[in-house]
Amino acid sequence: MIELANIHKSFGPKHVLQGIDLTVEKGESLVVIGGSGSGKSVMMKSIIGLLRPEQGSIRINGVETIGISARQRDKVNRQFGMLFQHGALLDSLPVWQNVAFAVRQQKNISTAQARAIAQESLSLVGLGAKLLDLYPADLSGGMHKCVGLARAIAAKPPILFFDEPTTGLDPVMTDIINHLIRDCVRELGATTLTITHDMSSARIMADKVAFLYQGKIIWVGTEKEMTNSDDPFLHQFVNGLADGPIATEGVIEEERERGRQEERAEGRGKERAEEQNGAP
Repeated sequence: MIELANIHKSFGPKHVLQGIDLTVEKGESLVVIGGSGSGKSVMMKSIIGLLRPEQGSIRINGVETIGISARQRDKVNRQFGMLFQHGALLDSLPVWQNVAFAVRQQKNISTAQARAIAQESLSLVGLGAKLLDLYPADLSGGMHKCVGLARAIAAKPPILFFDEPTTGLDPVMTDIINHLIRDCVRELGATTLTITHDMSSARIMADKVAFLYQGKIIWVGTEKEMTNSDDPFLHQFVNGLADGPIATEGVIEEERERGRQEERAEGRGKERAEEQNGAP
């Protein structure tokens, strides 16, 4: 279970999250939709500990995570699996080592066991054993996503995060990835939080949808309720309309500046974690 209460996060004068309240029930798949600069990535980074909110509470299965030690954070994060926006595969490692990476970090297992886990995970996303010894450079964009998904589920984590899982994919591969994610989540029975602006992903993957606009959750409901909603902000976004109440002026430059501020904040967060762990 994931619980966010009154989460605020700023970068300088830019108040990105402005009192987020959101709950993902155990075993539920919740998709957060919203445009560029709405705060989706900042929210997810706050949940997994890359950013620290200035105010509010984030509880994972009842455990408060804001302000916990690096050791406690590591224990919490072992419950997570994550598919990153661009796959984030390690170029120097073959596919099987990428897929089994987290499992090998968490458990003392042999190479043969790790390869077996990787092969099983790949099979769950429709990929065969012939990929085990290939390198990321040998894979297409769609295969990158599939291998990233296999890595996310390899340890059978109780909580899964998906960050814009279909970005950069063609319509056919987008549909394949959406259904693979849905099927894998159902197979694992995992609690799932996805952030996306792709409405096809939301419709296929979500038990519930939350709409994030200007740092606040302004609507929550089922996919059917989303389709039939008369909320003017949600209606404009879901239907991709130029005309409506959603402001677009200055969004691109604001997004670039916020991205630069996030990178600086993440760097400071990693430095603090290394200091707590006694890194040189």
